[in-house]
Amino acid sequence: MTFPMTSKSSFLRGVLSRRTVLAGAATTVLLASGGPARAQAQLDQPAPAFTATTAEGKTVSLDSYKGKTVVLEWTNHDCPFVKKHYGSGNIPTLQKEATAQGVVWLQVISSAPGQQGHVDGPTAIKLNKDRGAAPTQVLLDPSGQIGKSYGAQTSPHLFIVNPQGVLVYKGGIDSIATAKADDIPKADPYVKTALGELAAGKKITHASTKPYGCSIKYGS
Repeated sequence: MTFPMTSKSSFLRGVLSRRTVLAGAATTVLLASGGPARAQAQLDQPAPAFTATTAEGKTVSLDSYKGKTVVLEWTNHDCPFVKKHYGSGNIPTLQKEATAQGVVWLQVISSAPGQQGHVDGPTAIKLNKDRGAAPTQVLLDPSGQIGKSYGAQTSPHLFIVNPQGVLVYKGGIDSIATAKADDIPKADPYVKTALGELAAGKKITHASTKPYGCSIKYGS
């Protein structure tokens, strides 16, 4: 089919206009969902600083733990993947082993009010007591500010900060992304191995792994 020159020009302008609108809409969706626009903590760089309120109502900062290895564990007690690692005793055992070696273990709850996993301080303390958990502190992050600064995506999602305040690990607790406790003994225990390598002064073999679990329930 042959178009008159004016019709062809109008047709092309219409196509380009529609493409521009669609591209703008796609960008808006990405920004609204916190996609590519969300910054993430970078390996071998200083870990994002923060100040937070603990479940006991105290105020702590990452800087207050300078000189110690710090583990940040994002959690949501209602998530099946979290239940896998707590119900089996996997995370509580790892917490106790790590803190016995002087590691600071910070549980972080970034679920927004009204979302799955959101709890107040007393409830968080009771949950840990009932599960035999032993984090150094539980940090309440209902605004999601800490979680977003680290790029935390799932519960669980774990990060390790070395005594110099540098991020040296981020990712999953292990290598098998299921909610089945039977898979734990078969998995490569990424976080346990990373802590051991760090304590021995070795380079962490798998410093960045894929996290798995429930999406963190950030607010809008």
